[in-house]
Amino acid sequence: MAELCDLVRQAVWTVMLVAAPMLVVGVLVAAVVGLIQAATGIHDPVLALIPRLAAMAAVLVITLPWMAERLVDLFVHAAVPPS
Repeated sequence: MAELCDLVRQAVWTVMLVAAPMLVVGVLVAAVVGLIQAATGIHDPVLALIPRLAAMAAVLVITLPWMAERLVDLFVHAAVPPS
């Protein structure tokens, strides 16, 4: 039971670590676009969505090898029984 709890804890931590770069960039871009929209008075939802999606896609492409390595490490650790 303790091994299962440890595996679940490690899986949750890995998912948070892997998702963090995209989420942080999405929040930062949304804040900058929101400030620009507030300053200019243009409040079009599409203008807020497109830069956020583009930035998040760019971060995904850049960090994909690192993300895949972290997930593979998690799956290998989960598949190998502890000795």
